[in-house]
Amino acid sequence: MARISIFPLSGAILYPGLSLPLHIFEPRYCAMVSDSLARDRRIGMIQPREEESSSSHPPLFDVGCLGRIGDVEALEGGRFNIVLEGIARFRVERELTVTTPFRQVEAQLIEEVEARPLAPVERALFEREAQVFALAHGYRVDWEQVSRLDDVSLINGVAQIAPFDAASRQALLEAADVPERCALLVQLMQFHIRRDGDEGAATLQ
Repeated sequence: MARISIFPLSGAILYPGLSLPLHIFEPRYCAMVSDSLARDRRIGMIQPREEESSSSHPPLFDVGCLGRIGDVEALEGGRFNIVLEGIARFRVERELTVTTPFRQVEAQLIEEVEARPLAPVERALFEREAQVFALAHGYRVDWEQVSRLDDVSLINGVAQIAPFDAASRQALLEAADVPERCALLVQLMQFHIRRDGDEGAATLQ
């Protein structure tokens, strides 16, 4: 069991092995970064269940990702620019009663299952749908470079930056393994392409 200082932020997803740049400006999270730098440099990213909440303690999703502060730039006024490097997903067991301005939880680190390589048909379907999705949204992608990525880097990398709602991004994070995450990504991309197409058709009527 691990004691983790958490940074609840809707839409901010981190995966093990990937990095997330963050600008820290709220006093409570500046205090969290300072505390983390003085201890083990670790912070847990997790999403609140409510994307917009006036509460200082909104309810949290059960699963987040523990990260280690890599690059750090101290700014005026106690602010920071940091790069958080993903270590492991975690599942919250309970929130702790603390005197710090930032929240802390007791959590169980999730042991990642050994990644099964995507079958050629799974990889081909994903890349095809990703190209359609990118074209529909005007994203410029170096597909030759994409083809060189291993399955884990590709699927987790896309899942981390994909422009889906918080609940969809959370479902991707909670997927058991890379093939399951890949299948969910394909479904989400197909859904958004169909939805956008239907909205466009309705507009033209």
